[in-house]
Amino acid sequence: MTDETSLEGEVPKGKRVAKYSRGALQAIGGSIPFAGGMFSAIAGAWSEAEQDRVNRFFEHWVRMLQDELKEKEETIIEIMARLDLQDESIAERVESREYQSLVKKTFREWAGAESEEKRVYIRNILSNAAATTVSSDDVVRMYIDWISQYSEMHFQVIGAIYNSGGITRGEIWRKIGKGAAREDSADADLYKLLFRDLSTGSIIRQHREVDRFGNFVPKPSQRRPKGSGPKPAVSAFDENEGYELTGLGQQFVHYAMSELPPKIEFQAEGEEP
Repeated sequence: MTDETSLEGEVPKGKRVAKYSRGALQAIGGSIPFAGGMFSAIAGAWSEAEQDRVNRFFEHWVRMLQDELKEKEETIIEIMARLDLQDESIAERVESREYQSLVKKTFREWAGAESEEKRVYIRNILSNAAATTVSSDDVVRMYIDWISQYSEMHFQVIGAIYNSGGITRGEIWRKIGKGAAREDSADADLYKLLFRDLSTGSIIRQHREVDRFGNFVPKPSQRRPKGSGPKPAVSAFDENEGYELTGLGQQFVHYAMSELPPKIEFQAEGEEP
């Protein structure tokens, strides 16, 4: 990274940085008509006594930007290290407008991953999107949206169902390492909400038999005997109904959770050889 773009180093303190900070907000206010009045009011409201606090705020802000840029730089390097650019089709794909659009979308909307796990998912999606054509770019854009839309626990459930078609909610709960929980607990409510999210998003579905043409076979109707009372509530940790990934869910696992091995070994600055 060049000196012009680097944010390394201590943020200047004192009256000069306060003056420039006020000027920056005033400039922003002039370039964004909708927010201009608000930014100008903030800039004008600062007193000399508040400058130390303002300086500390900008120092934390710049450090946050440093961390974000470092994450993005690390991710781009890891993507390129996993691509065989000697392969003409991959080289053309990386240079294509369509792929560049995916990269721009990712880094425009990504203000730093919530966790290292999500950063790796993003890296894997962009790496696989360059090396394979299993999913269309429209579908890949949706996968990128899912990374911010869903929590790590959503992805744990997806991973637990993968290659375990027909696994029940209770089995998934134990497989992801959760302990016993009451049916009226917040954990149970969260778990049911999580399954509703993934089912509505067409990532998982209840297991259904298919014929040799891939058509779903209707389940046989089950009539409850008269006088048996109301149908019992389904447990959040049900042990009867099995779940499986949809076609979209299977492809998402391929893109986000399947890691391309590095083609080039590299070492980040400051790391021990």
